[in-house]
Amino acid sequence: MSIFTPPSRDCPLCPRLVEFRMANRAKFPSWHNGPVNPFGGLDARLLIVGLAPGLRGANATGRPFTGDWAGDLLYDTLLAKGLAKGTYAERADDGLELIDCRITNAVRCVPPANRPTPAEAKACRPFLADEVAAMPNLRAILAIGGFGHNEALTALGVKKSAFPFAHGAIHRATQKVTVVDSYHCSRLNTNTGRLTAEMFAKVVEEAVVRMG
Repeated sequence: MSIFTPPSRDCPLCPRLVEFRMANRAKFPSWHNGPVNPFGGLDARLLIVGLAPGLRGANATGRPFTGDWAGDLLYDTLLAKGLAKGTYAERADDGLELIDCRITNAVRCVPPANRPTPAEAKACRPFLADEVAAMPNLRAILAIGGFGHNEALTALGVKKSAFPFAHGAIHRATQKVTVVDSYHCSRLNTNTGRLTAEMFAKVVEEAVVRMG
């Protein structure tokens, strides 16, 4: 098993993200404004991989998918499916606990307009690869969005072309790990009906089945 070390609070790898981070620290000094560490234990069987912290969500609270609409849907679903316990209150100190799952982002720092560049994705990729390698019980990855899907496959060391993204798709990516795809649980996708709470619940159920 590999050792996973998250990026430092002042990670210098991506100049554009560093500049954005410093601007946000000046504008919103009470926010987290740094790389967002994963939530949940490395011993989990399920890893949920998102894109990057939201500006007013994880970038503000310091916990993945916490403080914005995407987190409302994600954590409500995890609680309903027995993958979390407690109460989700949109802050990192709400006491919520994950059960046999872990949540992370492919890019650890908030990007302008929520769009990391290919270079930024590449710079952050080793953190996800090390994280996956450090999870001895990992059996399933729930990829939130196409970006999370691509980075999860790359972290597993498999070709993305062999496993195209599609909502609800189930990919036996390696002998040990299955990847389950979902559209991103963003407000845009739910407002337009591209993703419903029922659709999202179904893919989470599929991920639970693949946990073994």
